[in-house]
Amino acid sequence: MKRGASGGARQASVLTTSNGSPVEVRRSARRTRTVAAFWEDGTAVVAIPARFTAAQEREWVHKMLAKLHKQGQRQAAAGRRRPATDEALAAHAATLSTQYLGGRSVPTSVRWVSNQNSRWGSATPAEGTIRLSDKLRPMPQWVIDYVLLHELAHLLVASHNAAFWQLLEAYPETQRAKAFLEGVSFATSRGMDKDADQPDVGPLDADVVQ
Repeated sequence: MKRGASGGARQASVLTTSNGSPVEVRRSARRTRTVAAFWEDGTAVVAIPARFTAAQEREWVHKMLAKLHKQGQRQAAAGRRRPATDEALAAHAATLSTQYLGGRSVPTSVRWVSNQNSRWGSATPAEGTIRLSDKLRPMPQWVIDYVLLHELAHLLVASHNAAFWQLLEAYPETQRAKAFLEGVSFATSRGMDKDADQPDVGPLDADVVQ
């Protein structure tokens, strides 16, 4: 992670994840034994004790991003609707294209696939096809929408240049979804999906092991 400029009296700093998503870290002298994580204005915020070393900060930021991901999964599983079939996914893609891309991205095929283990989604501009990983199914709808919009944008702009990211500016959950997926990727790489359950709503808190 890259560290951004320090904040003010609140002792806040901003970390940039490997995919460019911001994570605000807030240090507090009054917080001595717990770490908390929550969303604020689309940005993941992790609150830690002021005494933490840089190594402890990195460790707990990654842990809490993973827990935010798990919370989102449970909220999604609690009943939030998502396109379950390829037909529903294609129809939803058309709706998103109309809403955020002016209807300019018109895929020839949109499908769920089970053979994408290293990517959340893929687009083939020459063929107009989009594929989303089955691993997205339990995630919050706003995350699925981001990945789907990301691939829809790739049918218009193949690379991740300024023109590409400008296409996604209209979607309000872009930065939040990027941070969410970064947490998922880290949790998967470190085997953190066996952590104890956390509350399904509101901020997440964890005791600091002494």
